[in-house]
Amino acid sequence: MNVKQIPNFYTKQTRNFWLSMGLVFLFCVSLVQSARAGGASLYLGPNSGTFFVGSTFDVSVFMNTGGENVNAVEVNIQFDPRKLQVASPTTGKSFIEVWVAQPTYSNTKGTMRFIGGVPTPGIKITAGLVSTVTFRAISPGETSVVFLDSSKVLRNDPDGTNILTSLSKGAYNLVIPPPEGPKIFSPTHPDQNKWYKNNNPTFSWEKETGATDFSYSFDQDISATPDSLSEGSYTSISYSEIQDGMWYFHVKAKKGGVWGGVSHYLVRIDTTPPALFTPTVEPSIKTIERQPLISFITTDALSGLNYYKLKYIDITPEREEEDVGFFTEVSSPHKLPSLEVGEYLVVIRAHDVADNWREGTVKIRIIPEGIYFSKRGIHFRDFLFPWWLLVLILLIILALILFYYWKKQKDLFEEKKEKLNKIENKLESQRKEIINGLKKHETDRDQNMK
Repeated sequence: MNVKQIPNFYTKQTRNFWLSMGLVFLFCVSLVQSARAGGASLYLGPNSGTFFVGSTFDVSVFMNTGGENVNAVEVNIQFDPRKLQVASPTTGKSFIEVWVAQPTYSNTKGTMRFIGGVPTPGIKITAGLVSTVTFRAISPGETSVVFLDSSKVLRNDPDGTNILTSLSKGAYNLVIPPPEGPKIFSPTHPDQNKWYKNNNPTFSWEKETGATDFSYSFDQDISATPDSLSEGSYTSISYSEIQDGMWYFHVKAKKGGVWGGVSHYLVRIDTTPPALFTPTVEPSIKTIERQPLISFITTDALSGLNYYKLKYIDITPEREEEDVGFFTEVSSPHKLPSLEVGEYLVVIRAHDVADNWREGTVKIRIIPEGIYFSKRGIHFRDFLFPWWLLVLILLIILALILFYYWKKQKDLFEEKKEKLNKIENKLESQRKEIINGLKKHETDRDQNMK
């Protein structure tokens, strides 16, 4: 009997193994499959809703095959981990028969992924439930759950053609639970959905008739409850130099000797400017291009970036330093207006949602295409020949000319002097010959007379 059961067991295990391997092969083929047929779509249900912070809610992933038979699906989801966390990756039923990869998720990166399929001939469906994910709302605000472009729906054909063409997202509103105790308000941070750079919050609350005592606390836990020790009967409290982040003020009232429900109030504090950054210039910081392109990007850890502003300052040495206009809101990349030849300081100011800002600067030099003259000297592209250097060169040239002229005159003088000396020597020799001849003549004459 055991011998008869072995073939059945072997066949079942083998079928599941080859089915899993086949699905893996289809996904590998789909990575290089460029043609995308039309039809299949992935969507979420519900695709919108309002939920209380601290509560959980389910979001289901549905598939419409668009009239095609499909046998594999890969779902890649992204969410904001600052507002949502996955409490349970899969709940409920699913048409998936074989999970090629068990559902995986990261509450740090805000991602989730699962891959599964059904045996040949596949499935044709309009609202097939792939899986249901349970999210927990952890902070208030609007948020989205979206499908990444790497998601796939593979048709049941030899090539495993990816026929996914439509991806729908879900938009959800996460709100603070309604107050169960005294109504709280803040003159310094009146909007719970807004970020403030003021880190000295003040809270006030209403005092109902018959309330004798209050207990309150201030922390970063939305579900915290103040202790049952009275803080007094006053209805206002201030805090100073609170660290950045999302903080919750909790208060409850004592009435008729009994402590009532707790109310919560959220404040968002961000005193830190965006991260350091340095703008870049195209084609370069020294260019003949009169309208260079300025690119810039930075990040903000808490409230997020809101907008950028730009202005530029003419810092050309021979001109007076001048702000060219005011800060204007821009986006990256930004082309500057046509600039004159000179040097400029470009200032980019990044503002976050809490209106903290950080400046990034870059110096640019607009150079001419040919030769031009300025108060500093003669310019040729990126080369400068200052006037003092040119004057020095001219003085050296003049000195060389004068030296040459002096040397030439000196040589002429020496040459003439040498000629005169030769003439004088020759004349002196002739004079001596004449005198000697006269003396000899006189001597001969005296001898003849004797």
